[in-house]
Amino acid sequence: MHDVTQSAQTTSHHSAHSITEHETFHRLMREKNRFIVPAIIFSLLFYFTLPILTSYTTILNTPLIGDITWAWAFAFSQFIMTWTLCVLYSRRARRFDALVQQLKEEVKS
Repeated sequence: MHDVTQSAQTTSHHSAHSITEHETFHRLMREKNRFIVPAIIFSLLFYFTLPILTSYTTILNTPLIGDITWAWAFAFSQFIMTWTLCVLYSRRARRFDALVQQLKEEVKS
């Protein structure tokens, strides 16, 4: 009896290998990493700044407006930062999708 799973895995493996060696795939990965790595580093630094500043300093305890301190403003700004990064990524993802489509077209031929 013919083992279908073996032939499917072999074909799939060669296909994946050919895609990962394609120039458009490398361009896609470079562009994604150029956006994602700095965004992750920025968001982690921004996020961990609040607990560090509130734990080891009193800088954020000063009032901003009335009883609202800078700590509350900084905490609220983290929501804005998260939403902004999500919007930026969604817009950038359109370019990634175009590159994926281009890669699919190139691999087919």
